[in-house]
Amino acid sequence: MKPGFVPGIVAFAAISACLPSSAHDAGADAQALGKVNFEVSCNAAAQREFNLAMALFHSFAWEQIKAPLDRVLEADPKCGMAHWARALASLDNPFVWPGNVSAATLAQGAALMEQARKTGLSTQREKDYVDALAVFFQDTDKLNHRTRAKAMETALGAVAAKYPRDTEATIIYSLVLSANFDPADKQYGNQLRAAKLLEPVFASQPEHPGAAHYLIHSYDYPPLAGQGLPAARRYSKIAPAAPHAQHMPSHIFTRVGAWSDSVAANTASASSDKASGGNALHAHDYMVYAHLQMGQDKAARAVSDKTAAFDKRPDVFAAAYAFAAVPARVALERGNWAEAAKLPLTPAPGAYPWAKYPQAEAANAYARALGAAALRDAPAVEAELARLQALRARAEELKLGYWVEQIGIQESVVRGFAAFKAGQADAGIAGLRQAADREDASEKHVVSPGPLLPAREMLATALLERGDSAGALREFEAVLTKEPNRLRAMAGAALAAERGGDVAKARDYADKVAKQTAQADAGVPGIQLARESVTR
Repeated sequence: MKPGFVPGIVAFAAISACLPSSAHDAGADAQALGKVNFEVSCNAAAQREFNLAMALFHSFAWEQIKAPLDRVLEADPKCGMAHWARALASLDNPFVWPGNVSAATLAQGAALMEQARKTGLSTQREKDYVDALAVFFQDTDKLNHRTRAKAMETALGAVAAKYPRDTEATIIYSLVLSANFDPADKQYGNQLRAAKLLEPVFASQPEHPGAAHYLIHSYDYPPLAGQGLPAARRYSKIAPAAPHAQHMPSHIFTRVGAWSDSVAANTASASSDKASGGNALHAHDYMVYAHLQMGQDKAARAVSDKTAAFDKRPDVFAAAYAFAAVPARVALERGNWAEAAKLPLTPAPGAYPWAKYPQAEAANAYARALGAAALRDAPAVEAELARLQALRARAEELKLGYWVEQIGIQESVVRGFAAFKAGQADAGIAGLRQAADREDASEKHVVSPGPLLPAREMLATALLERGDSAGALREFEAVLTKEPNRLRAMAGAALAAERGGDVAKARDYADKVAKQTAQADAGVPGIQLARESVTR
C-alpha cells in the first residue's frame, strides 16, 4: 500500500486527468467513463491504467479491459492485482451467472489467482482481495455454482467489513451481493442490503460508475424501481462513452413505464457500441419493447429488421436472446398470430450456436406455439411444444435452473392457451392461471425488458373473451401493478371496465392509452391499435 493511503478517503481524480493518450487504444474514451480510484501498491503509471480498467469493469465493458491491464504489467511487472482484475472480469456479467461461466473460465481464474500471488501483492489488503475472489475458483469439481458464489459473496463482505473506508471493496461486494439474489425472494433481501451499502457511496461519489450502475441493478424490481430513478438519471451522464451505461437506465425506465426515456437510452447505447455488437442487440430488445408500448409499430419493425440483418453475430447470451425475442415481440404484442406462427429463427441454426442458448431459442418456439394455438393448428402446437420440451431438457443439461422453470412456464401458457382456443374454456383458463402464478413467483431475468406476453395478461384476455369482464379487469390491473403502463394491459382494462359497466374506469384507462400513444404511427389511432392488439 502506498505511504499515507487511506482507502476510499483519497480524493478521486478524474480518469480523464490522469490517463495517457494510449488509454484510447482500449476502445473507450477515457474522459467519459466516470471517476474511479481503486488504489493498488503499484507505480503511478500502473495505477492510472488500473483505474481505467476498473472504470471499464464497472460499466461491464469486458472487451476493453484487457488492454489497460496489459499496460499495468508493462508499467509495473510486479503488480499482481492486474491478474486479480483480469480474473474478476473473466466472470463477465454476474447477473447472467452461471450460464456465462465456462469450465475453461474457472480453470483460467484459478491460474490467475496463483499468478497474482506470484507476481506480487504488497499489502494484506491486496492479499485479502485475492483470497476472497479465489474461493469462487476452488473445488469446482465438488461444489456447485451457487455454493461457490455464496462463498465469494461472504468473503468479499469480510473484505468490505475489514476495510470500511475502502469504498471499492463495498462496491464490488454490493455487486456480487445483488447478483446472488434468490428469484423467489419477494422481500428482496440481497438487493436491499446492497442498495443500503451503495446509497452512501453514490451520495459521496456521484461520479462513480459502479455505485450508480449497481444501484440500478439492485432496484430493478417492480416494488423498488422508483427508488432507482436518481441513479438511472445519472449513470448515462457519468459514463457516456460506455454503451452499457447508456442502456442500463432503461431497466428502471422500463419498470416504471417511462417508454420515451427507454427509447432514448437504448438508441444512445446501440449507437455507441463500437465493439462486438452485443450491447447494441441487447439495446434493440428494450427499444422495440418501448416502441410497441407507445404504438410506434413502424419504428419497432425497423429495429427488428435491423436486428435480423445485423452484420455481427456476437456469441453471447444477450445477443442470442435479442435475435429470437425481438421479432417475437413485434408479432405477439399486436396479436399477429399468423406472423408469430411462422417466425424463422434468425440467424439460422448452423450459422449461429443456438445450442449454447436454449433459453434464447425458446423465445422463438414460444411465439410460434402461441401463433399456432391462436390459429387452432394443433399439429403445429404439438411440434412447438416438443421443441420447448427439448430446449428445457437442454437447459437442464447446461444447469440453467432459472431458465428450466421459465421454459416450463412457457409450455404451460401454450397448453392453457391452446386448450382455451380449442373450446376447452375451463381447462384453458385453469392452465393459464397456474402459469401466471408460477411466473409471478419469480422475477424476470436481467436480459429481458419483460415476458414476451405476460402469462397473467394471457389469462385476462381469455377471461375477457369468455365474457368475464370483472375477472378480466382484476387480472389486467394485476399485470399493470407489475408492469406499469403496459399498453395491451391498459387497453384490456379499458375494454373490461367498459363491458362491465364501469364507465369512469373505462374512460380513465382509455385516456391513459390515448396519452401514451400520442406519438403512435399516423393513420391508426393509438386507442384503436391497443384495443385491436387485445381482441385480435
